[in-house]
Amino acid sequence: MSDQLPPCPVCASEFTYETGALLTCPMCGHEWSTDGEVQVDNAERVVKDAVGNVLADGDTVHIVKDLKVKGAGGGVVKMGTKVRGIRLITDGVGDHDIDAKVPGFGQMQLKSSVVKKVV
Repeated sequence: MSDQLPPCPVCASEFTYETGALLTCPMCGHEWSTDGEVQVDNAERVVKDAVGNVLADGDTVHIVKDLKVKGAGGGVVKMGTKVRGIRLITDGVGDHDIDAKVPGFGQMQLKSSVVKKVV
């Protein structure tokens, strides 16, 4: 492999690096093969809850543990709080992948690892 690594095929970042047999982009997290073919992953991203259920836009979930809320209001979102009509996002803060209106707190982003789908 040459000294210059190719830019990310998803976000065009030039800060790619090697992780084993793959190239990784630190900006968007995309990984792709170094076998010479540039593959853009257009597949639908699958988001799972804390117990492995697949989540979709509009689902209703329960919070599975108490969450301390940072910011002006502060407080705690209690375990068992029902959140209706979630929206899956790809550009959340950190690893937050759900945008939802939490009763008593308003609009906030949640991690899928702290919710359980109501079936």
